[in-house]
Amino acid sequence: MGSTINPFGKEITTVETELCGRKLSLEVGRVGFRSSSSVLVRYGDTVVLGTAMVGEKAVQGMDYFPLSIDYEEKMYAAGKISGSRFIKREGRPSDDAVLIGRIIDRPIRPLWPKGYRHEVQGIATVLSMDPAFRPDMIAMIAVSAALTLTGAPYDGPVAGLRVGINKDGQYEAFMSAEELDSGKLDLVVAAKESGVMMVEAGADEATEDEVAGAIEWAFEAMQPAIQLQKELAEKIGVTSQEYELLLPDEEIQTEVDTWLSGKLGKNLHRPYPERNALVAELREAFHENFAERYEEDYEEKRREFDDAFTMALHKDVRTQIVEAAIRPDGRKLTEIRQLSSEVGILPRTHGSSLFTRGVTQAMNVVTLAPLSYAQIVDTMEREGERRYLHHYNAPGWTVGEVRRLGSPGRREIGHGYLAERALTAVLPNEADFPYTIRSVTEIMSQNGSTSMAATCSSCLALMDAGVPLKRPVSGIAMGLMMEGDKPYIMSDIADAEDFAGDMDFKVTGTTEGITALQMDMKVHGLSPNILRQALAQAKEGRAYILDHMLSVLSGPRKEMSQYAPRVESIKINPDKIREVIGKGGETINKIIAETGAEIDIKDDGTVVIASPNKTSIDGAIKYIQLLTAEPEVGKIYENVPVVSVMDFGAFVQIMPGKDGLVHVSEMKEERVNKPSDVVKEGDHVTVKLVAIDDKGRLQLSMKQVARERGKK
Repeated sequence: MGSTINPFGKEITTVETELCGRKLSLEVGRVGFRSSSSVLVRYGDTVVLGTAMVGEKAVQGMDYFPLSIDYEEKMYAAGKISGSRFIKREGRPSDDAVLIGRIIDRPIRPLWPKGYRHEVQGIATVLSMDPAFRPDMIAMIAVSAALTLTGAPYDGPVAGLRVGINKDGQYEAFMSAEELDSGKLDLVVAAKESGVMMVEAGADEATEDEVAGAIEWAFEAMQPAIQLQKELAEKIGVTSQEYELLLPDEEIQTEVDTWLSGKLGKNLHRPYPERNALVAELREAFHENFAERYEEDYEEKRREFDDAFTMALHKDVRTQIVEAAIRPDGRKLTEIRQLSSEVGILPRTHGSSLFTRGVTQAMNVVTLAPLSYAQIVDTMEREGERRYLHHYNAPGWTVGEVRRLGSPGRREIGHGYLAERALTAVLPNEADFPYTIRSVTEIMSQNGSTSMAATCSSCLALMDAGVPLKRPVSGIAMGLMMEGDKPYIMSDIADAEDFAGDMDFKVTGTTEGITALQMDMKVHGLSPNILRQALAQAKEGRAYILDHMLSVLSGPRKEMSQYAPRVESIKINPDKIREVIGKGGETINKIIAETGAEIDIKDDGTVVIASPNKTSIDGAIKYIQLLTAEPEVGKIYENVPVVSVMDFGAFVQIMPGKDGLVHVSEMKEERVNKPSDVVKEGDHVTVKLVAIDDKGRLQLSMKQVARERGKK
């Protein structure tokens, strides 16, 4: 711990602790003088600026909490200039930045009092990035620390850790991106001192015990970062903000509860969408009643009454689950909604499916293309290619709303990424299936857990497209109601219990283990032991849904769609790449023109050839193999041309650029006086390579071929 003086004569305050083997420091007072608060966080060579702004007054007439959390990548932090030829300045955030912003937002958002309507903004700006680990968890600490210092009613602080399983089978935080990508688990856990707030993971069929153990390990390991934020707040001396909560008037809530008495509970236990229709009718009658009672004054109070109606509805949902173990649509806690699926529903696409669970419905369409169509990734952290893409779309009409169409928002990007991670672990490797794969989920109807519907529908569509998945994947969303210390865990949650519940926990996996998960809390922290129970119950639900999927399509189709491109790959010596490309691309363009195939060559010597026509692919492969093949002693070369005839023999081209000599003595068993008596230039002959001398000269024989084939 230490302090110095900034240019304005104010104290610069620093606190330090050890976190997972490195020094973590928080510093206040050096930068960001006009913000509500700003904190510089250092860990290794990573430096992140966390800034927070809090509005002085509540925004009247707003029915949601105006909180925004953003994560800003700066290419200079990694010592890079963008690889784009045209755009060098940071602009629209990358998908990675959007996803990290969501990771930081999700554990923070529930920690504010209901009815708080002051504008709040938290921004994490990465100023320096240590390449040894990802900076996202340091960014979470930076934003949380900044919010803690504002004095706003934020029930933090929180911290996060990204945890993997190392080569020794031990849990480890702050592993490199390469180690996480190649390992079995990439898990993010965020928590406050009293419990877990958020979990997100991608996994290579990790077991429930491995995931639960990692959550417990991370929760304990991150505590120093939480205590350090508290220490900083105590040292700074934070002044609590004065605020007001915009909640329904207690008298109004009492009136509403009285009017609804006897109208909720079992009266609304109906399957969706019948339940939604009953609720809509009840809400309409409710407003008519109070509009008649309050007359012209009602319009001013209508929103308060509507909020009170919603609160009463949510309370009733919780009461029915806790007291009667009955859910809003009449299901038991472990019961899955009705399932229905189809595959191959679109005639010209490479793969398609329609997955329906209750009123939630997802259509997925898979498109296959050569590897040259892979997406180029160029971010602060990563550069390379992405060959598997999952995109998720959910327009307003899927929830019965009129909404402008536009580019995908944070929710769409997040849901698509979760479904993408769910299938990544079971995709075939590039060598076995040299395709770029784009999977697009078009949500057709929303009523809870569309990301899990996207996962199931994409798995079916991939199998319909003939993608040889290692194993099929299913997904389920779990819910939770906490009554004191007792948890009520629900399988396959729908909208009413999602809105009224305390947890949204999505799990995907195969019969062998978990491939992805995402958990968000609505209460202020949860015991890791309860998450372990939820994982066990989710496993049963996943198995039930998977059985349904396999009853529709038992595995990947053996043949791809006739409209999908055919792609094959071969490996050549990287030193031969220049021979295939030729001067100024002359040779490769000639191959493409003559065969009609698309050709993509990677630096490691992998050549990918694509065409709807198998003959075209075979022709290109043969051409490339001829260009790159090395002469093999003992090999017979069929029907190769004589390029010149000399007095002592004939030169024969066994492959492009490779000529060898058939000496006159090697032309026939009997004596040959003149080589021209046997062959002439332009003839095609069959020869055997019998030797390569120390100068690389090829010695060929026609006589030995005839002898081996029984011809004299």
